[in-house]
Amino acid sequence: MSGRSVEADVEVVLVKAGRTKIRYPARLLANDGTRLTVRAPWAAEGVRDFGFVRFEPGDVFVEHYWRDRWYAVKEVRSSDGSLKGWYCDITRPAAVDGSGSTIVVEDLDLDLWVSADGSEVLRLDEDEFAASGLAAADPEAAARAVEALDELERLGREGLVRLLDVSDVSDVSRG
Repeated sequence: MSGRSVEADVEVVLVKAGRTKIRYPARLLANDGTRLTVRAPWAAEGVRDFGFVRFEPGDVFVEHYWRDRWYAVKEVRSSDGSLKGWYCDITRPAAVDGSGSTIVVEDLDLDLWVSADGSEVLRLDEDEFAASGLAAADPEAAARAVEALDELERLGREGLVRLLDVSDVSDVSRG
């Protein structure tokens, strides 16, 4: 991974429709000024079964946030270190507080799942996005969100490894 490696504790705050959806501690692995990479355990209680993947206690997420892109990509590994896949959130560009200790990301409802072997690339929650009213309230943001989903879908089909430079974080994903 390019950029400065900075092992430190941070808090990730996910905001949706103006409200904090979840906040959780993470370990900052790298910050190159544009992309931040953190590692965090599955933050919700219990198991969340989407049908195509299960997130459960013991899972570890290596999360990539950009200050200049409208998405976040989360590499998901089971407790034994095996790759489950990548969960991608369409978001506004990440914001970092002045102290660098809090990363705030606004979720725009669209998501993408890419399975570990790349055979499944699933667009998710397009109905939620349509119902969110973002297209009427902020047409430019809605357009950027759809463009970001299209870009991630293309990258997912080509392989997210190039986007993430995953080979450099594979050793820290279990950490």
